[in-house]
Parts: sequence; structure tokens; C-alpha cells
Amino acid sequence: MIGRDELHGVLVPVVTPFLPSGELDLASYTRYVEKLAEHHINGLIINGTTGEAPTVRWDEVVQLTRATQQILKEKQRSIPVIIGTGTNDTLTTVQRTEQAAALGADAVLVVVPYYSKPSQEGIIEHFRRVTEVGVPVIAYEIPARTGVRLTMHTAKTIMEMEGVIGMKDSSDGLDLVTELTRQDAGAVLCGDDLYYHAKLSQGASGGILASANLYTDIFIEVHDLVQKGRVMEGKRSFDRVVPLIRKLFQEPNPAPIKWVLANQGVIASDHLRLPMTRISQPLQNELAQLLTGIEAAQN
Repeated sequence: MIGRDELHGVLVPVVTPFLPSGELDLASYTRYVEKLAEHHINGLIINGTTGEAPTVRWDEVVQLTRATQQILKEKQRSIPVIIGTGTNDTLTTVQRTEQAAALGADAVLVVVPYYSKPSQEGIIEHFRRVTEVGVPVIAYEIPARTGVRLTMHTAKTIMEMEGVIGMKDSSDGLDLVTELTRQDAGAVLCGDDLYYHAKLSQGASGGILASANLYTDIFIEVHDLVQKGRVMEGKRSFDRVVPLIRKLFQEPNPAPIKWVLANQGVIASDHLRLPMTRISQPLQNELAQLLTGIEAAQN
């Protein structure tokens, strides 16, 4: 398990590779995670948005977790394994968190309950119940997907709970990270990829970034430069991947990332489970051209 002081740097939310038939592709997943493990990342997130959590069965989460743990053991890498357990039902979230703990998860990622738009008091109680399981919790604020936005009081109350080690901030702005870090409320991780450098500059300790599946070392470099006080150098490094980030979110995540990974031969197929679909041909062409330019600049 990990604590607040260990929640920093780049954490990568993994994709879930599928065969064209729609079944889990563990061979591709193994190859893919082995590649990620070569980088100095500080966490792997299983069953997040990038992993297509809404269409992944829990028995598949178990398979992915065990495969990840085995890969890291063989590679002798001590990268924290974090499992997404959040739902819009408190009882189910608690049960999944208990199951994640039994699997040996180092922490769980728990989204603010979505769709039902609970009160702020209900959200606080939801997280309080989850923390009682005993596994470290990373709260996940993403109002664009949940339909409800945390007040600053609620966010701070959650962060102060024993067992909550930090918050993934995908609030589409700087207000939350600025206020939480000003009050020294705990570790805040950027979840809005385009805000990565800006949130690091405002005190975020790192990021859970879908884009970091690609050119991972650049995202690590940005974090390290900002932590060393070399903020403008970090900005110049980050600017190298900004056009890519924009393209990766031009169509619904994780379809563009899966297309790139398949195009690079890292995974066998860019198949997604409905209602998610593959990216359009125009975006394929734009990404191919952009990636060629990035590769040329690196050589």
C-alpha cells in the first residue's frame, strides 16, 4: 500500500486491449505493460476511464490485476498498482474496494458518484464508508462525467479523511488544485492532460494522465523539471506534446490512444466495446502525420 508522500510523479491509466471478437487480449496487455514498466512511472491505474471501466467485467479486472502484478514481479519493478473501484452505488463501491484490497491493490481510485447527482453530504458519506475498508483511497473529481461538482468544503473534507491519500483533479480548471495546495490539504494529481504543466506549477504532486501512455518519458521530464524549480524548461518540454494531447482527446478517450498503440504494434487491435467505437479516418491521418513529426524531432 502507498501513502500520501508516495503519491507523486506520473501515474499511467492503462488501456484494456481486446481481441476483434471483443474478448480480453492478455497477450497484448502483457506486452503493453512490460513496455510501460520500462519507464520511471509511479503507478499503474487499472479499470479507469482509459481502461473502459463501464464495459469491463470484474472478473476481467481480476485477470488484469494479476497479470500486472506478475509482470512487475518478473521485471523486479515496484510500481504501485491502483484499481478503479468507484461506482454510483456506495455498497457496490465498498464491495469492489474490499475485493481490490484482497487482490493486493496498493490503492483504489474512487470517482465521485455519478448520474444520481447526490448531495454534498451524500458524497462525503460515500467516501467515508469507502475509507472504512482500510485500503488507501484516491478520490476522483470529474464533474464533466459525474454531473455534480464538489464544493471546496467537500473536497477538503474528503481529503482530510483518514485513508484518503489524495485526489485526482479533472475539474477542468485551476481553482481546485490552487485552493487545495494553498491549504496544504494533501496530494493533488492532475487528471486534465492539457492542464498538466499548469497544475504542477500550482502545486500538484503529479498526474494520472492518459496521454502518458505515449512518450511517457516526456511527461516524467516535465514533472521532474517543475519539481526542481525549472518551470519554464518544463513548459518547453510539455509544449512538445500539447498538439498530441489535443488530438488524443479530439474523439472519445481511449479510442485515439488505442489506435496509436495498435499502429505502433504495442497491442494487436484497437478494438473497443460498444458504445465506444474506433476513431475516424480523418483523425487517423492527422495522428499519423503528427506522430511522424514528433519522431523526427526526437531523432
